Amino acid sequence: MNSQMGLAQLWAQGDFVTRAVAIVLLLMSLASWTVIVLKALDLARYRKMTAGAQALWSQSDLERALAALEPQAGNPYVDMAERGRRARAHLAADAAKAPAIDMNDWITRNLRQVIDEFTARLQSGLAVLASVGSTAPFIGLFGTVWGIYHALVAIGATGQATIDKVAGPVGEALVMTAFGLIVAIPAVLGYNALVRGNKALLQPLNRFAHDLHAHLLTGSRVGERD
Repeated sequence: MNSQMGLAQLWAQGDFVTRAVAIVLLLMSLASWTVIVLKALDLARYRKMTAGAQALWSQSDLERALAALEPQAGNPYVDMAERGRRARAHLAADAAKAPAIDMNDWITRNLRQVIDEFTARLQSGLAVLASVGSTAPFIGLFGTVWGIYHALVAIGATGQATIDKVAGPVGEALVMTAFGLIVAIPAVLGYNALVRGNKALLQPLNRFAHDLHAHLLTGSRVGERD
């Protein structure tokens, strides 16, 4: 009985529909785990960038500290500092545009663009996890229904509901149900964890943008005294 109920036996006795369902679920699992691992590594990298950026405010001369920032691929704090400084310098250098464009709005728009771009970068791949988490149980359920159909066909062909006739199709149905849940549960948990991690990264980035905005306009952070 153990040899008849093994996964290899279930694969061997399944038809093309059962095998297609199993392959689709396997590909969905690989896709979701790839996204989870890559995004988790990105979160760890961005946390280090956050810690380094917050240390800038401990410098006595922030302009010199910002100038000393080394370009780092994907660092939103460096991008924000550079974008903000370029925006202020561009408007300050062109006196003709100054009356038409408010400095506050101009810098705010440039900093907001960096935040929007970084938010889109954080959210990339989450749609894959959401799709896998919502559809994998139903794909597994389809395999379950197909396995039960095979069991009913076996009973109808023999006229007897003996265990040796229905054990294979019923086992196939149960395996498809379990496989769908095994694929969906990590995707849902990974999605929720990544959303929380993204929010934790966006909060300090928004605070940094607020402080940088104030510094670019007034020369000091909010709450700082001359």
